[in-house]
Amino acid sequence: MEWTRAKDWLIGAGGMVIVLGLTAAIAWWVVSSPAGGDEAAPGPSPTAGAGPTAGAAPPAGLGGDEVWLADLALDAGTVAIAGSLLHDVKAVGQGVVTGPGGMVAERLAVDATVPFDVVAGELGDGTVVRAADGGQVLVVRTVEALGRELDVNATGTVRVDAGRLVVEPHSIDFGGPGFLSDAVGAAVRSLVTIEHSIEGLPEGLVLQDVAVQDDGFRASLSGEDVKLVP
Repeated sequence: MEWTRAKDWLIGAGGMVIVLGLTAAIAWWVVSSPAGGDEAAPGPSPTAGAGPTAGAAPPAGLGGDEVWLADLALDAGTVAIAGSLLHDVKAVGQGVVTGPGGMVAERLAVDATVPFDVVAGELGDGTVVRAADGGQVLVVRTVEALGRELDVNATGTVRVDAGRLVVEPHSIDFGGPGFLSDAVGAAVRSLVTIEHSIEGLPEGLVLQDVAVQDDGFRASLSGEDVKLVP
């Protein structure tokens, strides 16, 4: 009886060893290649050759203490610079030269989101800026006009003016009669007009376009010969 049990145990254990050995052999075969055998050439990278400067040659006269980069990309969730806070920042530089004179990009393009709260804070405490229907912007704040405090809702469209993000309201409402809203609107228009400059950016980088999205203003900036690092 004892010999039969021992025999059954040995057969079971041997079977388990065989199964484990086969599993290991199959795994090794999958992840390895024959020694000295012909290997398949790796496929091209999905982005190989896709960049606008792929295959570009370094500029003539590149100094021995300088480094040239055909492309340089940056993705950052948040960037804090002097006077500004940006979210979801995506920057692409082309023809970047770095050396004793700093780092300069021949061309630089940046997309970033300016949070509504940053812009609202420039208009005063308690101001709310948010997206409105049709790609417009709603500004809600309390203003003083004609010796009275008014809760104003102002709606406008965003545009770029001289490198600044500007929202000038075309509709101002504080809950009064229409004729009174028109009269008071002219007096409070400047108090609900947004004129925001993105501070702290490298010289030469200029705001080109801006759009309204749910979490802020999506700004597109670009420039040439932009000095990234002094």
